[in-house]
Amino acid sequence: MAFTHLQVTSAYSLLSSTVSIPQLIRLAKREKLSALALTDHNTMYGAIPFYKACINEGIKPIIGLKADISGNDNQSFPLVLLAENNEGYKNLIKISSAISTTGKPLPEKWLKAYAAGLIVITPGDNGEIEQLLMQGQFEEASIRANNLKEILGENHFFIGLSVHNKREDQELNQELTRLSAETTIPLAATAEVRYSEADDKKAYEAMTALRDGLTLDEVQVKGDYHFQIPAAIEASLGDYPEALEHTYNIASRCQVEIDFNSSHLPVYPVPDDVTQKEVLAHLCEEGLKKRVSNPDERYMKRLRYELDVIDRMGFNDYFLIIWDVMKFAREQHILAGPGRGSAAGALTAYALFITHVDPIEHHLLFERFLNPERVTLPDIDLDFPDDRRDEVIQYTAEKYGMKKVAQIATFGSLSAKAVARDMARVYGMSTGEMEVISKSIPSLHGITLNEAYRQSQSLQRFVNQSERYQEWFAIAVKLEGLPRHTSVHAAGVIISDVPLADVVPLQKGSAYAHITQWPMGVLEEIGLLKMDYLGLRNLTILDRVIQAVRKTDARFSIDGIPQNDQAAFELLGRGWTSGIFQFEAEGVTKVLMTLKPTEFEDLVAVNALNRPGPMEFIPQYIKRKYGQEKVTYIHNDLKPVLASTYGIIIYQEQIMEIASRFAGFSLGQADVLRRAVSKKKKEDLDRERERFTAGAVKKGYSSQAANELYDLIVRFADYGFNRSHAVAYSKIGYQLAYLKAHYPVEFMASLMTTATGNEDKTAQYIKECRRLSIQVLPPDINRSMRYFKGEKDSIIYSFSAIKGISKAAAEELIQKRQDKPYRDFFDLCSRLDPKLVNRKLLEPLIFSGALDGFGQDRSVLLASIDIAVNHAGLTQGEGSLFEDLDIKPKHAKASPMPVDQKLSYEKEVLGIYLSSHPVSLYRSQLDLSGAVKIDETAPGSKGIIGAFINDVRVIRTKKGENMCFIALSDETGDMDGVVFPEPFRKFSAVIQKGVTAVLTGKIEERNGKNQFVIQQAVPADQYTRAEKTKTLFLRIPSSMDAQESMSLILKYCRQYEGTSPVVVYDESTGEKMKLQIRGVRLQEELVTRLIQLLGQKNVVEQ
Repeated sequence: MAFTHLQVTSAYSLLSSTVSIPQLIRLAKREKLSALALTDHNTMYGAIPFYKACINEGIKPIIGLKADISGNDNQSFPLVLLAENNEGYKNLIKISSAISTTGKPLPEKWLKAYAAGLIVITPGDNGEIEQLLMQGQFEEASIRANNLKEILGENHFFIGLSVHNKREDQELNQELTRLSAETTIPLAATAEVRYSEADDKKAYEAMTALRDGLTLDEVQVKGDYHFQIPAAIEASLGDYPEALEHTYNIASRCQVEIDFNSSHLPVYPVPDDVTQKEVLAHLCEEGLKKRVSNPDERYMKRLRYELDVIDRMGFNDYFLIIWDVMKFAREQHILAGPGRGSAAGALTAYALFITHVDPIEHHLLFERFLNPERVTLPDIDLDFPDDRRDEVIQYTAEKYGMKKVAQIATFGSLSAKAVARDMARVYGMSTGEMEVISKSIPSLHGITLNEAYRQSQSLQRFVNQSERYQEWFAIAVKLEGLPRHTSVHAAGVIISDVPLADVVPLQKGSAYAHITQWPMGVLEEIGLLKMDYLGLRNLTILDRVIQAVRKTDARFSIDGIPQNDQAAFELLGRGWTSGIFQFEAEGVTKVLMTLKPTEFEDLVAVNALNRPGPMEFIPQYIKRKYGQEKVTYIHNDLKPVLASTYGIIIYQEQIMEIASRFAGFSLGQADVLRRAVSKKKKEDLDRERERFTAGAVKKGYSSQAANELYDLIVRFADYGFNRSHAVAYSKIGYQLAYLKAHYPVEFMASLMTTATGNEDKTAQYIKECRRLSIQVLPPDINRSMRYFKGEKDSIIYSFSAIKGISKAAAEELIQKRQDKPYRDFFDLCSRLDPKLVNRKLLEPLIFSGALDGFGQDRSVLLASIDIAVNHAGLTQGEGSLFEDLDIKPKHAKASPMPVDQKLSYEKEVLGIYLSSHPVSLYRSQLDLSGAVKIDETAPGSKGIIGAFINDVRVIRTKKGENMCFIALSDETGDMDGVVFPEPFRKFSAVIQKGVTAVLTGKIEERNGKNQFVIQQAVPADQYTRAEKTKTLFLRIPSSMDAQESMSLILKYCRQYEGTSPVVVYDESTGEKMKLQIRGVRLQEELVTRLIQLLGQKNVVEQ
């Protein structure tokens, strides 16, 4: 009769235990336990992983909960609840849901309603009864115990005797034993677990400190809460044999079997006189007529086939629910994406207006989406603008009931960098120490602390400095990977045919939908249907551009644009891809610039190929497209399948078609083959080879040809991409490219609106505007709107993009100018809501240039704020003596604001330099001295650049020397720079963030981008023309025609006008002359051309 742990807190009691489920199972196996409980605090996050792990190891899982219960006095205390049977398990789910959705303890009267199938144990010294006994209130404890006994029933309530090596344990257990005797409530032995081994106590204390926002020195946990071995507990409680026996009996009584075979698919309501099958068929037939005028037999046969499969697989309700959701979106003018994933291959989805890609026209396969050979739940993901997605979720919850609809939880864990920083705070480390730690851990996705330690010498040096650092690191390693918090899945929504609290615990979510406590994988395992409602920023852009275009062309429809617009393809081929969904990343932009797409199929191919692995086929695709390489097939019968991709297998659907054509597979069987082959398991590969070759031979192909084809399928199985998804997402990209090509102002205004608050993106898009010949105008108090607004060939900066301007303030500024524009600063302040008229609003407006239209210098407006606010106070308000009088005070006097200060303020409130750029202040001087602009730089050249230093990242080399990487910008663009140790030692005082400097060096290409290798640096304000002015000496050799040479010299020099004098020596006459021109810029291109003309030794700079 071995002891069983009935009170175990796992890491799923977030930041309250260091024991993971795998650790727990290992400990139970080590001690050869036949049963084990999990009793996390108020939640059941870990119930399913725990249950499955126990079953896999032959351990009986006891599902429990440590739940907070509130009495009549509104005080709450925990009780340990164990599920004796499946009814008790369901009641645990309801109890956890009740607590977690309200954020309040469960009222004791509710416990009575959920008591069936539960065994309840008092939790130890933090329980109500234990607290009363420790306070000497035996009678009160007896009353409370009898009350719980009455609620829970005979033999369902136990008094727990705990063993935690505390000084007060023995005295408390004696009192509990006395209480048990007086109330006839049986005892049960417990030993709560919060960490694995005794030496994990410090890690548990560190986690407790993290949870409570304390340092480690401020936390001291009394007692021992490690996973004690049964023998030790039995020895400690040897005087209470009945308690040990009851614990064994409780474990024996608990028998829960979780159902993983049921399905909880939702039901779509239809009238009594029709079935869901009939309704779906009718909707599809009517919808197809709207989609395709006079659909031929190809469409009708495919539709009948799909409807038959959907009915046989029991998914009529599912399709009707999705149709209903999309119908709501259309009625509310919520733009939906053309499709996502394999669902675009379903003609039924197209006919129901769920997807917007014709699968017949684009050669998409239904079986890639729903395979009758392999029954799985359908998966239709829906894309909506990210600012309207919540409307669709709210509708779903209202339509099917909040009890049956929920969003899905995800878990955030303590990653390497996060846990290292968190533990550094717990250990009281300084900001400097934490910065060293953060920089020492490589920024690699999924890296562990131990891997970081092996890779990073700086981390090794830091850890080994002291025993304290070594302890910090060891604790961080122990806590790494444990769950830290829950959040909401970006897209997932659950819809059920039963109240969700019957099958899954819930927690508080939004006003219209709770959140499941279990993540997506667990929900699917217990038979719940997940739907994905995704918010796409690019659909928001698309929707806004469409709305903007419709203001001038009310009949415009995105569905009516031509399918192969050459202007759109030319724009993509130039690499003007900012804001184009799927095609704006640097790598794919380069592919498009090389490919020069000419048709929609090119975009689909690029979308599919631009991934690690298949990228190697991109050059081949381009060469074959333009006839630079012959298109070949290993068998001529492949041509109908692969002709559109120039003989290259790009799509998974092509693999399926090959199996169907050559081996006689049904498309469903072909999809099974594709899935099996992609896993690369030898037994699967051999089995499928046999099936494929047998089928191919039966169709008349030789065994050799069949094996060659199968080898081709195996080779490309990893590379093949879902064509349905590629077509659907390429359509969004194409639509955006069309709009950008034909409505660039509306497109860029919408794009910039979505980037509000992102300074880097805003700067990038302003640069793109310049490329498109669109002027971005500064904010204007009488013209700006809440969002960026297009006007003719320009875009006016928005109020919302000014830091410090709230939504309410922007709306007030716009509303109060409806009747007439603001005349001046005082008029503005007088007309606004008095609550808004203060420096918090007015300074950002002044700094941004929004008030420049009033004709006053920004420094004058700044100095006049108090005058304007006081004036507004006099002229506003009911009964004001001055409200009908047009009395205007005078502006305060102030010197004009220096340009550099003006730009600094602009950067502060806009995040960018808009009216000018710090480098612009020195541009004329830089031009005269031969400096080049960033957008003029070319790899391999040397020269001078005037640049603003946006960022500096100092690193230490292996030799222990400092060097740095810097981010540079001027009015034409951005560039990265590097300063190696020697120049960094000389010029580190200059190379500082926020400094405008004149930099000398050379341009190199690194990872496809220009990088400036800096050799010298001078502050721009110290850089003078005299310091950099040189004379160019030229000699015309006697062997050359002096007149012709002089003509060419003049021609070249005039192309590079600057300040450096040019002196020419004619060797044949001995005559020396200074050219009668203003001077030249000593750029490398000019010097190179002169050397080519005169020879190396005849061109000298001094």
